[in-house]
Amino acid sequence: MIRTWADMVREAVAALDGVGVDGADREVRWLVREVAGVEHTWHRLLEEAPDGADQARFEAMVARRSTGEPLQYVMGHWPFRSLELLVDGRALIPRPETEQVAEVALGELDALGVDAPLVVDLGTGCGALALTIAVEHPTARVLGIDVSQAALELAQENRDRLGLGVKRVALAVSSWFAKLPDGLRGAIDLVVTNPPYVATDDEVDATVRDWEPVGALFAGADGLDDLRVIIAESPAWLTPHGVLVAEIGATQATDVISLARQAGFTDAEVRPDLAGRDRILVARRR
Repeated sequence: MIRTWADMVREAVAALDGVGVDGADREVRWLVREVAGVEHTWHRLLEEAPDGADQARFEAMVARRSTGEPLQYVMGHWPFRSLELLVDGRALIPRPETEQVAEVALGELDALGVDAPLVVDLGTGCGALALTIAVEHPTARVLGIDVSQAALELAQENRDRLGLGVKRVALAVSSWFAKLPDGLRGAIDLVVTNPPYVATDDEVDATVRDWEPVGALFAGADGLDDLRVIIAESPAWLTPHGVLVAEIGATQATDVISLARQAGFTDAEVRPDLAGRDRILVARRR
């Protein structure tokens, strides 16, 4: 009996519904499009029968998603603003909140008015922030830092796919500022970061906890361990007009503003994300 895409979609939706995947219909549609392409209308496609290779690939992807593996990892790529980035278990999945961090960082760069600003992305992961800034602010020189060599390899794959060379986006292993060259002290125009900020005892969705790298998620009892280091050390690396833009947890605004003032930032505020939650620290030296 010939199995059409419609048959396979019904089976896949039932399988994902059975393990509690929210929006199984939508996710299955994405997986079908990933395997079959978008040459045909959805209804026309459902009438067709996939070849053996497409059927095997689709069924393997559904099986992976059924185990709880995030859809983004199953797909192997995910959009971030204007970019389509490779994503897998080597780094966190880029999220809409971080797109807003990029928006704020780009706005701060425009306000600085520096011809060729130097930007450092701390904890670059798959490279989402570093690469977005390089693409959308073409004169920027960007350095992406991560303590994970595996994450940096993923960032390099994304950089290479975008045709950006090392002169535009350099990548290096470091735990925050620890291994940056001394020559960069006082020379960085913008530090941008999406660091770990989840408290150790906070409840985290199982899909995140079980599949995404825990070292990029958790930051001590109050979730501020890494932000304390970044905020305290940033002024020494920033130019006199430099800016720190950092993604934070929704309950951390008061604490991070206090940390920024203690570090010597003269101007610190927290911006909302698209849902209206306090999620983006902007701290300026001037």
